[in-house]
Amino acid sequence: MGIPTLISTSTASDAANVDITSGIDSTYDEYMFVCTDIRPRTDGMTFQFQFNASGGSGFNETITSAFFRAYHNENDSETAFAYNVHADQAQGTAYQTFGYTVDGDADACLAGILHLFSPSNTTYVTHFYGRSSYLGDGARNYDNYVAGYVNSTAAMDEISFKFSSGNIDGVIQMYGIS
Repeated sequence: MGIPTLISTSTASDAANVDITSGIDSTYDEYMFVCTDIRPRTDGMTFQFQFNASGGSGFNETITSAFFRAYHNENDSETAFAYNVHADQAQGTAYQTFGYTVDGDADACLAGILHLFSPSNTTYVTHFYGRSSYLGDGARNYDNYVAGYVNSTAAMDEISFKFSSGNIDGVIQMYGIS
């Protein structure tokens, strides 16, 4: 991995979403989004992201992705590791799941890192992968993995983060990797 350079910091306090609409360009071949202390205002919500092509609108790019996760209950009563078909997309335009059933309690939050590759390239599709960890419903610690691509050769220059319902608290930092 190269050297990360901080480009921007977005702090949400009871916000509907976090849209990063500048700074994603041809300067770097890789961008990294570090999500810290992300918490929904409504318990059990899905944390999501979606892209916007240069000159586009609506955060509705076509995504193909895979999603799997592991979890472990706080009381040590249950563990699991599984592919989650309801959290992936097959040429979908919805927001992509990064973590679901995120707990909204005051002592709970999501932390994660999302990588985006060559978003300014107009020859190939734009790939991404990420990992998040959080306290979720049922007093479980979740460890999520997501990977996929935006099925467009247009340059991707914006990203949006939000919960499936309700507002968001937390910090999202964008880094360029050189």
